[in-house]
Amino acid sequence: MKKIVILTGAGISAESGLGTFRDKGGLWSQHRIEDVATPEGFARDPELVHRFYSARRQHAAEALPNAAHDALARLEERWTGDVIIITQNVDGLHEKAGSRGVLHVHGALSGALCAACAHRWPAPLQMTPETRCPACDANTARPDVVWFGEVPYHMEQIASHLEEADLFVAIGTSGQVYPAAAFVQEAATYGAQTLELNLEPSEVSADFAQHRFGKASDIFPIWVEDLMRDAA
Repeated sequence: MKKIVILTGAGISAESGLGTFRDKGGLWSQHRIEDVATPEGFARDPELVHRFYSARRQHAAEALPNAAHDALARLEERWTGDVIIITQNVDGLHEKAGSRGVLHVHGALSGALCAACAHRWPAPLQMTPETRCPACDANTARPDVVWFGEVPYHMEQIASHLEEADLFVAIGTSGQVYPAAAFVQEAATYGAQTLELNLEPSEVSADFAQHRFGKASDIFPIWVEDLMRDAA
């Protein structure tokens, strides 16, 4: 086994204090998805959307990686083959833990995107409708995140990795958001072993051949050590 493809979802960051879609009392519970996570919502009320993402950006900037992020960075460093990290998360905690070349399928809070000229640049902690693009000077800046109804990033590259994977692992994913929820089926079609590491069974749990359930910070470091020991 040489190539490991790992998909991470909100569950891996929950223990770092960053909420998921389903958390009660969190940022997402205070707004409708249609209002803060769609192009239409941004067109209706850009001030609300910027305020929402500025709060998320601030929280992410203050958050620290947990044991699961650290274990993944160790695996990437020590594994003799390829470790490809695909994340649905926009928080940047994989990079804080030391992971390199992470494929952000839903973009990143740390990025800004000009809706007029498509220029990208590092986002300030606070963005407003008056934030201007440094390339074209238009006040059409938006968070560089993928909203519902938009095409996720890196899909061609991801398809190639899924085709080549010897092992596909999903950590902390709900299995509710596509196309990422279908990655396990795609990888399995090409012959990859499949493993789900999750707090509880996901919506696509039946598509995985193997499962381990528990907190990501508990079960993932143990799995990494087991894998490295077996490969030694």
